[in-house]
Amino acid sequence: MYVTLRDKPAGDAPLAGRAVAQRVSSTVILLGVVSLLTDVSSEMVASIMPLYLTAVVGLSPAAYGFWDGIYQGVSAVVRIAGGFAADRREHPKLVAVLGYGVSALSRIAMLPAQGFAAITAVTTADRLGKGLRTAPRDALIAASSRPESLGRSFGVHRALDTFGAALGPLVAFALLWTVPGSYDSVFVVSFGFATAGLAVLLLLVPNLRTAAGKARVGLRRVAREISGRKLRRPLLAAGLLGLLTVGDGFIYLSLQDRDDFAALYFPLLYIGTNVVYLALAVPFGRLADRLGRARVLIAGHVALVAGYVLAARPSGGLASTLAVLGLLGTFYAATDGVLPALISRLVPAETRGSGIAAAQTVVALARFAASLGFGVLWQVVGRGTALLLVAAALAAAIPAAAWLLRGVSGKVASA
Repeated sequence: MYVTLRDKPAGDAPLAGRAVAQRVSSTVILLGVVSLLTDVSSEMVASIMPLYLTAVVGLSPAAYGFWDGIYQGVSAVVRIAGGFAADRREHPKLVAVLGYGVSALSRIAMLPAQGFAAITAVTTADRLGKGLRTAPRDALIAASSRPESLGRSFGVHRALDTFGAALGPLVAFALLWTVPGSYDSVFVVSFGFATAGLAVLLLLVPNLRTAAGKARVGLRRVAREISGRKLRRPLLAAGLLGLLTVGDGFIYLSLQDRDDFAALYFPLLYIGTNVVYLALAVPFGRLADRLGRARVLIAGHVALVAGYVLAARPSGGLASTLAVLGLLGTFYAATDGVLPALISRLVPAETRGSGIAAAQTVVALARFAASLGFGVLWQVVGRGTALLLVAAALAAAIPAAAWLLRGVSGKVASA
């Protein structure tokens, strides 16, 4: 695949030829760089937090589940607001800047945070920033991409994003290897990467005026679109699957618990997942454009079921651990960029940001509930049984989600 830098809006008449379908705009690339730097920052912190909170702070599985629920789901509070603001403003970049700025400040705020309450408050601020920025950013990606290559554009963006997510744990590992237990150094360097990402967004990403901004849509129009028939079934499917999606931290803690590898190597688990995600994000985006986004989304959850089953084993070893990481990376490659690509073609351009935000909100709320429930389930029945129960429930839910997504493929014939 090659990348051609251009900024033709998605609404322009599509050009003929296979080469056109392979072009990705410069705006997508620049937003990918912003996400790359931001994800180095966020994954540096995220990769140490599960073990830090359970081994250093001393949280129980249920208490960690509450923190992970906050991490997974609190962004839902502002996702719709971020999407609506992006649709109302002529320049959604300004909304994204605010969200990235809040998250950057939260990195340095981890330094004075002491105890579970303070750490949870800082995490909440970080996730609120993420919730505010995500829909405006994805709306900019959709607005600067051709309809026939939306999956590819989101795949390229997610590949750059995931490259940063793979680097983040590696940087954290290097810092902890150099100075064992130096969590403060992780927070400081994380702040530096977040600030660099914010600078790229402010200085280099064009302040595009989207079709949504020109239309000046009202709240009633947005509410009608996101509650309409076109989105109802996809949102139900996303919520159903999200309720049975366990947070990554639980999976990694399960692997660490059964194989008892050194705490120093814990961040490397995130790298394994993200390397697979990086390798598959663009191919799966292209596959979704050709075969149908709903099909790829469902296939990703099948991989997740297999990952749960392998992670639930009482013992594993290196091969089993790598297989779990590979399946988890496959799941993200097949779902993370594919869902917004699917949703963006089901709503008008004027309400695209709100439509994407609605799907993200449903998923975030569902995963919030999933983390809370799984933490309690782990504490009551143990990690292996808990994972097997969730795997069985997800396997039963997949056919129902496939039925809800029937006829909502998001496939573009010219791709």
